[in-house]
Amino acid sequence: MDDQNKNLVLATVLSLVVILGWFLIFPPEEQAPSHEADAVSSAPAGDLTPGATGDTATGGSTAQAAAAAQDAPRVTVETPSLTGSLSLLGGRIDDLSLTGYQETLDPESPLVRLLSPVGSETPYYAVWGWAPVGGTTTALPGPDTLWTLEDGDTLTPDTPVTLAWDNGDGLIFRRTVSVDEKFMFDIEQTVENTTDTPVTLAPYGFVARHGEPDTQGFFILHEGVVRMTDGTLEEIDYDDMPDLEPDARGAGRVDVAEVTENGWTGFTDKYWMTTLIPEPATSFRSVVRYSDRSEIYQTDAVLPAIEVAPGATATSDTRLFAGAKEWEAIQGYQNEGGIAGFVDSIDWGWFFFLTKPIFILLHFLNGVIGNMGWAIVALTLILKAIVFPLAYRSYVSMAKMKELQPEMEALKERAGDDRQELQKGMMKLYKDNKVNPASGCLPILLQIPIFFSLYKVIFVTIELRHAEWFGWIRDLSAPDPSSILNLFGLLPFAAPEPSSLLAIISLGVLPILLGISMWLQQKLNPAPTDPTQKMVFAWMPWVFMFMLGNFASGLVLYWITNNTVTFIQQYAIMRSHGAKPDVFGNIKSGFKRKKVAEAKAAKAANTPGKPKK
Repeated sequence: MDDQNKNLVLATVLSLVVILGWFLIFPPEEQAPSHEADAVSSAPAGDLTPGATGDTATGGSTAQAAAAAQDAPRVTVETPSLTGSLSLLGGRIDDLSLTGYQETLDPESPLVRLLSPVGSETPYYAVWGWAPVGGTTTALPGPDTLWTLEDGDTLTPDTPVTLAWDNGDGLIFRRTVSVDEKFMFDIEQTVENTTDTPVTLAPYGFVARHGEPDTQGFFILHEGVVRMTDGTLEEIDYDDMPDLEPDARGAGRVDVAEVTENGWTGFTDKYWMTTLIPEPATSFRSVVRYSDRSEIYQTDAVLPAIEVAPGATATSDTRLFAGAKEWEAIQGYQNEGGIAGFVDSIDWGWFFFLTKPIFILLHFLNGVIGNMGWAIVALTLILKAIVFPLAYRSYVSMAKMKELQPEMEALKERAGDDRQELQKGMMKLYKDNKVNPASGCLPILLQIPIFFSLYKVIFVTIELRHAEWFGWIRDLSAPDPSSILNLFGLLPFAAPEPSSLLAIISLGVLPILLGISMWLQQKLNPAPTDPTQKMVFAWMPWVFMFMLGNFASGLVLYWITNNTVTFIQQYAIMRSHGAKPDVFGNIKSGFKRKKVAEAKAAKAANTPGKPKK
């Protein structure tokens, strides 16, 4: 086996191994609880935040809570990006749908619903309130407080609303809620002390989910709690929350983090997020809770206690992000809104140093071109141009090795069975001709981190969700929907469902083009004479075709474009060094060898055996 072919086989094997094993070798880091559970007992809102006690957030039985939530008055929420309502019961934001996103590609499909009230199938909501500190016993607003609408009737970017509640003991609470045109709410809580004694209270907010939500369940994607604590990003999966440290009160599981200056906390899904954000430079206690009895997942932001003097008014501001993880919006909240590290709420993965710039470039190209599919093609061309100098040296080295084949064969004849002499001669031959036999692997090895980074971008960023290319490719984040089993739509039946076993062989147009592009790339050189090597090369394009058949269309499009550009580069470089690749001749010779082999097999089968002695 010559060294050029050894390099190609080695690169192929390495690519296969890495593609199959990367997800097992590099799972996302699991976050261990970072604080002692008994710290919760000292939290100002420790006995008030619902979900930690095992009861529903409105108190009492589930049926009573649902009835109270359904009967409570509501205030409509209407923005260019959101539609829904907030409930006067607790003043909670618990009904939000995203106007720019539908559940499926069907234009009649419902909007994606992010938040839902108690009594629905999947309650998910945000609540704010005040907790007593230092023995304060007066009534305070909580999740089951019925507020009155004091100002405004519909919450829009131009019209905030104000809620009010008088506890009857001299404290008047108000909550002003405003919203921008995207996904950010501002919650201003005030308390007016009309008594003749000071009171000490702690403002808080929390986000709660009843029951574990439907998740992708793919271990390269984080879904669950995500929070930033003074520059450190922490992630806790939903299925890890029952394993947190026991609550000191025996009410569930808990993890506490003290944030001294900047941070935020919330829940993230693949494309959506709900996050509490105290004002920058504000310290707070971040509490993650899980209730064993009621299966409520919760994350709290408990702010420092405030002493309100007689006749004075105290104010506390908190923001709530509730919406799609759009990169431009989140980056704007980080850069202009002062939310430290907010862009990291998008799951960039371990290869973030590649994933982020690749996405930024892809996003820019999409803005210029106006089509994400062609943006992926343009991105591939740019990446190939960046690595071309290295690829050029590699291709030149491979071309020189091909030129040295006659001398290599002569060296093998002279050395005979003396392997040591052969190795010395080969090293001298490489050195004299300035050839690096290992350089043939570099272009393929360099593609591996780019491949995985682009895979991550296509898999986790919402900008690829339901992004069209042309024709039948209407979602670049999903596999090619066409199928060879129904002749790509010509036969009157649908392609197999993705969960069906037939989906494995139900190849679409793009995966087939991928296999063909790899097969043509091989035909730049004659087939190797070594039987094992020949078999590996013969099967490699079709193995990749089936491996990547159910990958996102955008990723397969990248791979096809990459193979096409590589073919052109290799062809041009080989011609520039005097070689004339006979692609069509190599294709024909492959079919001829098959026919010759079949003829020999048939002849051997028809040849009568020798008479026995």
